Amino acid sequence: MRQAERDCGKRAGPTSEERDRIKALERENRELRQANEILRKASAYFALAELDRPSKP
Repeated sequence: MRQAERDCGKRAGPTSEERDRIKALERENRELRQANEILRKASAYFALAELDRPSKP
């Protein structure tokens, strides 16, 4: 009932559409943070591998 009132503009607060959009943005944010962490770890791994590689004479 309260959510229906919010959707109609009779009550303050986020509408159903806004709540869905917020959830989608939070999910996307979480996925991007996970991807950044994976990329950060991969970058560190390859940087160490490059340092461990013997140099050419």
